[in-house]
Amino acid sequence: MKFTTSLSLLSIATLASFVSAGPLGSLDQLRIFRDSEPELRLIQYSEDTPAKWMTEADKDALLRAGIKYMDITDYRDSESYSVQSNWQPVIPASARYQDEVEPFIANLTTKYMKENLEEFTNFRTRYYKSETGAKSCRWLFDQIEKVASSGDGHVSVKQFKHSWDQFSIIARFEGSNEELKDEVVIVGAHQDSVNQWLPWFGRSPGADDDGSGTVTILESFRSLVENGFKPERPVEFHWYSGEEAGLLGSQAVSKAYAEDGKRVVAMLQNDMTGYIGANGPVIGIVTDHVDEKLTEFLQELVDNYAGIPYVRTKCGYACSDHASWRKLGFPSAFTIESAFDDSNHYIHTTDDTIDKLSFDHMKEFSKVAIGFAIELSHVREEDLVEDILEVFFEDFL
Repeated sequence: MKFTTSLSLLSIATLASFVSAGPLGSLDQLRIFRDSEPELRLIQYSEDTPAKWMTEADKDALLRAGIKYMDITDYRDSESYSVQSNWQPVIPASARYQDEVEPFIANLTTKYMKENLEEFTNFRTRYYKSETGAKSCRWLFDQIEKVASSGDGHVSVKQFKHSWDQFSIIARFEGSNEELKDEVVIVGAHQDSVNQWLPWFGRSPGADDDGSGTVTILESFRSLVENGFKPERPVEFHWYSGEEAGLLGSQAVSKAYAEDGKRVVAMLQNDMTGYIGANGPVIGIVTDHVDEKLTEFLQELVDNYAGIPYVRTKCGYACSDHASWRKLGFPSAFTIESAFDDSNHYIHTTDDTIDKLSFDHMKEFSKVAIGFAIELSHVREEDLVEDILEVFFEDFL
């Protein structure tokens, strides 16, 4: 999550030439290192610029320059699945279920977030193709499964496999209304980390990016499970692999949902939730490359459920995994720890560590995630009107 700028292949090569490698990582990481990467990848780093074929070294240079991008090599046909047929979700204008939300918020604690993040950052790196990235993923899956097992059986956890070892994770609350089984509300974060100087094996604790988002939504998930949340329509929590390499995991998941005809009501991304900037504790609400109506509703959720104010901010193209869903026409929104220019400048380095973060700050994001999950899991009168109109147009037009 850095600035967006214009770029040419020449500038990438020039930038890469100035990069000096640091000390080697642990030997068990060297098995995945390659001196050269002959495979070219198709990279999109702007909506206004055609995608370009680049090497892995070019991608690494983009990372060091703080330029976000989507690696669309395996997802070039994704836009053919965009726009969810004739169905469009109804995004409410205001919060309505405060009495239901508040007990779940009251159960939140920083204790588990701290314990989980301490363990999560102990892995040398969570880079998506690394050995320790695969190990950290399995550890995270075990924690999520343990939480789910404390419920009454209506919560499932599954691995979404990729061509690399670090899988994405999907935890699902089944809905009580069978007619809504193909509709889903999604709360997401990404589990991988990266060292911008030595992506493949350099030390990358990734406490804030995005260990903070990972444990933030895990704590929301825990409270919902342990206190018997039973939504009308399904609610899912996602932990994506490969975000730092071009939103790879979320692109795969969103494409699969589009192909399967899933109706995504809304998706909320939590990426970097732990750092308090110079301007004090706020919830950053991203306003570019997001769904406008859902973002307005997100502001309502902060006003109703968080103990700190929001600030509107921008972060550019392909800033995090919400972009994968938006690309396919699914409503998505994004919360971040502060205004973008006031966010954590230690990310992608060895200094992205827990001591710089606030767990109380993360807890505010957990509150908003719970509000998001509960409020949007309900069918409101507006939804029923939309359904009636949809049937009318299908039958008579």
